[in-house]
Parts: sequence; structure tokens; C-alpha cells
Amino acid sequence: MSRRLAQGPADAPRPEAGTPVRAVVALGANLGDRAGTIVAALANLARLPLTEVAASADPIESVAVTLDGPDAAAPAYLNTVALLNTRLAPSVLLAYLHAIELHHGRERRERWGDRTLDLDLIAYGDVRSDAPDLTVPHPRAAERDFVLEPWLRVDPDAVLPGVGRVADLLAGLRAGEDA
Repeated sequence: MSRRLAQGPADAPRPEAGTPVRAVVALGANLGDRAGTIVAALANLARLPLTEVAASADPIESVAVTLDGPDAAAPAYLNTVALLNTRLAPSVLLAYLHAIELHHGRERRERWGDRTLDLDLIAYGDVRSDAPDLTVPHPRAAERDFVLEPWLRVDPDAVLPGVGRVADLLAGLRAGEDA
């Protein structure tokens, strides 16, 4: 779905005022009460202003991914995806996501380290931004089955903007695993 975008001086492009945008948020946790944290984070998302949670997938478990690659010795993650309908600007939504992470004890000590909660803005409508403080779509989403699988469960027709159909991306990842 293509939307007419307007450029704001302090933000990435956004749709016309009042028009809700479909945003995709990935949730993950590998420390503490993972399932409880995911449920609480989804409730936090539902309480955001100008935002509704349209759908969320049942969590799946995945191996931790570190800077050195998959690490089966690290605590496993629970991952899910939530589809939001929001009128928040993408930078404002991202700021709320960071605040929710902080509320749940997220500490940013090392890149790709263990965490109580990770919230990633995967897509925001058809918006594309590679600004240092806002990159959408998420640059590694197409490589992450723990994002694509739950996303596909709640939206079988999902498309990662500029990359392709989520079903095709997931099939490609799985075909690569079998090779």
C-alpha cells in the first residue's frame, strides 16, 4: 500500500496527518521472565497514544545471535512480532519503544548482548529511512527467521518494503539452512 508522504523538518517522512500507518515491531527477550516480559511489553504497546495493536503472533524460541553469530550456549530468546496501527511519527514511536525497553530493565552494554527486552521497529508503512537515528525498514530483518516467521503468521501477505514478500524471504532463509 503506497502512501503520500510529507517531509517534516525533524523527522523521517510520514503519512498525512490523521492517517494511521501499519508499523511492524519485533519483540525479543532472553533474560528473566521472558514470556511475562513479552506479554507486558505488548500491553505497553497497546497503551501508546494514537496507536492500537492490530495483531501479535504467539512467541517462538530462537537461538541467541551475537556479533560472532548464533550462540547455542547463550540463553535462548522468545521472539514475536506485533502489528501496530499508529499515527505517531516514526521517530516518536521509536522513542516510545526505547522507553518501554528501559522500563523492562534493558541495559545497552554491548551490541547484540543478552537483554531483558529488545524492541525493533521493523517497518513503518512504506517509509524508507537510513538516518543514523532511524533506519526503516530494519536493515537485517530479511535475514532473521525469528522476525519473519511470527510476522508471516499474523500477516500472510506481508511485504518488507524495498526487499520483498515475507513468505519468499523466509522460504529463502529456510532453503539456505537445508543446503
